[in-house]
Amino acid sequence: MSETAEALGSVQKTLLLPLWGRAVETRKAAPLLVDRTAAAVVDHLDYDFSRIAAHTHPLTRLAWIARALHIDRTLRDFLALRPRATVVNLGCGLDTTFERVDNGQLRWIDLDLPDVIELRQRLIAAGPRQRAIAGSALDPGWIAEAPSEDGLALVAAGLLYYFEEAQVRELLTRLAASCPAAELVFDCCSQRGARIANRKVIEDTGMDRTAVLRWGMDAPRRLAAWDRRIEVLDCYPMFRGITGRLPWRARPATLISNAMNIMSMVHLRFRP
Repeated sequence: MSETAEALGSVQKTLLLPLWGRAVETRKAAPLLVDRTAAAVVDHLDYDFSRIAAHTHPLTRLAWIARALHIDRTLRDFLALRPRATVVNLGCGLDTTFERVDNGQLRWIDLDLPDVIELRQRLIAAGPRQRAIAGSALDPGWIAEAPSEDGLALVAAGLLYYFEEAQVRELLTRLAASCPAAELVFDCCSQRGARIANRKVIEDTGMDRTAVLRWGMDAPRRLAAWDRRIEVLDCYPMFRGITGRLPWRARPATLISNAMNIMSMVHLRFRP
């Protein structure tokens, strides 16, 4: 019996975009990333992905894969030093990073809004070291449920730009105060990137017009100025080291995106 995603809220429904992108990549002859769970979920969902397929630029698809590859690498490096750490996946959607980075020891928490967690639990089986929390990343209550004695890593993939800047700032300040020595990896876009994404991704793929990107930051390294406890470990353009197998006519777009910081990856540490 198939499941439907129609009950999801407008912003929550955008989780279908990277899910479809990972499924498409997995089915390639030589994929950059293999996510068989994503492929199985796309097949199982009662949702018409044809508009997403018709209106998604190859560069956008590559960005979804690049983000996953960067996050996987960052988490593996973190876990190499803290193999029993806890990882919290903020705004997890139908993400399957756990399956790719699991070392047999880590603990994993998936956090998202109740409608997403309900759908996720019907579609993706959780193991004994995984648990889910239904709630908003902006709600401070979840922090107390994330043990940090063996290390704490936080992931926010495709999440923060749906918040207002004041909300992002409040969240990072709260994490700096509550999660000393924790690390956070996330993607962000410039203000121009947010405008492009709203026009070329959200609208063109049939997402609700209320599901717009709200926060863009042209110089993510300035996040360190928000709070003295925020340390920017790394900040780099999305396609650094990743060219994929784009058509020749699309390849210059990766260079332009990188040069203009349209999409970036950010890795923070919260100083004790």
